[in-house]
Amino acid sequence: MSEARQFDADVIVVGAGPVGLSLANMLGMHGVKTILLERGEELIDYPRAIGMDDECLRSLQSFGMADAVQEHLTPYHWMRFVTRTGRCFASIEPRTDEFGWSRRNAFNQPLVDRVLCDGLARFPNVEVRFGSDVMRFEQDADGVTLDVKRTDGSVSSLRTRWLVGSDGGRSPIRTALNVGFGGFTDTSKWLVVDVRNDPIGVPNMYLHCDPERPYVSGALPDGIRRFEFMIFENESEEEMTQPHNLAKLMAKVLPPGVDSTRLDYIRQRVYTHNARIADRWKVGRVMLAGDAAHIMPVWQGQGYNTGMRDATNLGWKLAYVVKGIASEKLLDTYQLERPPHAKSMIDLSVTAGRIFSPRNPWVASARDFATWVLNLIPPAKRYFTEMRFKPMPRYETGLVVREAEVNAEASVGQLVCQILKKTPLARFVPAPRAKDKSPVGKLFIQPRVRTRAGEVKRLDDVLGSGFALVCWGVDPSFWLDQKSRDILAALGAPIITAKPVVQMNRDKDIGPDAIVVGDEQMRLKEWFGSYDGAVAVIRPDRFVAGLAHPVKINELLAQVADKMGLNLSKGVA
Repeated sequence: MSEARQFDADVIVVGAGPVGLSLANMLGMHGVKTILLERGEELIDYPRAIGMDDECLRSLQSFGMADAVQEHLTPYHWMRFVTRTGRCFASIEPRTDEFGWSRRNAFNQPLVDRVLCDGLARFPNVEVRFGSDVMRFEQDADGVTLDVKRTDGSVSSLRTRWLVGSDGGRSPIRTALNVGFGGFTDTSKWLVVDVRNDPIGVPNMYLHCDPERPYVSGALPDGIRRFEFMIFENESEEEMTQPHNLAKLMAKVLPPGVDSTRLDYIRQRVYTHNARIADRWKVGRVMLAGDAAHIMPVWQGQGYNTGMRDATNLGWKLAYVVKGIASEKLLDTYQLERPPHAKSMIDLSVTAGRIFSPRNPWVASARDFATWVLNLIPPAKRYFTEMRFKPMPRYETGLVVREAEVNAEASVGQLVCQILKKTPLARFVPAPRAKDKSPVGKLFIQPRVRTRAGEVKRLDDVLGSGFALVCWGVDPSFWLDQKSRDILAALGAPIITAKPVVQMNRDKDIGPDAIVVGDEQMRLKEWFGSYDGAVAVIRPDRFVAGLAHPVKINELLAQVADKMGLNLSKGVA
């Protein structure tokens, strides 16, 4: 049997939610033969998630969909926490765009999902199959075999090299793997009510912290408004969705005298808030992503965005392994990199929920007073306003090369410490402290740059879809040895040299391999000026794999190649 017949796809993705759709788009862009299976007959057509962040938009940009979803977004969508008396005690209004997009955006998920699904038509190597339920699967050393039941009752067998379960919080894929899903379920529930023809019309998102009945009111695109009401333990979903009880709840949020029966309801549904994370995200040739790997309370709108980060991290790695550019050790970094950050986002969401919805009036009063005081302190106010509390992804292990790995030669002080650690004086030797300022393992900025053709673009649109070397004011080609040139060729990584716009047409210090861009906003100069290095290796997901001086570029590239099991005989197509 030929290999082409043996495998129906290189990757099968189960679940056509936003994570599955994004993974399929990324794999399609990289030319990977992909099948996307969805149990339902069509996409879900009602709103679920309502908040999209700048990292997510940057992910959509990576596979050419960011501009296509803009009409379904409300950018710069603030979140305001309001006391029972109506005082706004915390307003999250980030106006920064260091990653190229508005940091907070309201969006209409069904319409965005439809754009992502329609985008798959660009790729002849991607097939979407609705009405396809995975009944069972079995993996071996070479691939995974699935039995798939169609809506008409027929069952067929599919074989793939890799399987991704992005099939939701009740994930059958995760259950079949016997992977634990630890955490807790909140005792309270929330009634979500979506209404057309917004009866209030006030922009932004308001979290009303009334201990008698906390509730949320948020404006969405296309004249839709989301309301969420806390439902107490002694109240059932059936009871609270009865017309007379729903009218009582809506009377709490509508202007006086408005007849709630005139509202055009999209849906009413009760949700339970969970905080759970899978014990393992990769088991052999099967990986979990999105809600199948983690679920969290909604208070920071990070469930959707965390899932999109999973897809962004995993998509290119699958493509590089399938195409033989990297070994399976690159996929192992998915397990190393993503769960810690997902856990930090869960913790943030849980904390925000506790601040928002205490049901003890004394606790609520203490919170209100504390936040009133904090708002008088400018640094504290900026901490909330600019979303500095949000934990940004930072990969401590995985495909990251620390400065110490590049600068392998130990200093005299380091040698003395190593010697002392082998003596009774070891307890007096301070533990090495991580460089908190190091950008390695963090998301690289995305300012606007000017090309030599005179176009002003977001940086990622210049970098391409793979690795890149981004430099400030230098061309590291002079220092490259042959192995490093082979590594760059295998990675398909261009050399991007940023200069002040007034210098960008000078070639005196630039070789034929470097692409020069003008630092339109001088943000790249500021970024490199903050760290110890002038050449950054940027991964396809735009994380900094390593930073070095030009004279150390060979050591850095060698480490990157080793950590991903790079095959120098292959190259990015």
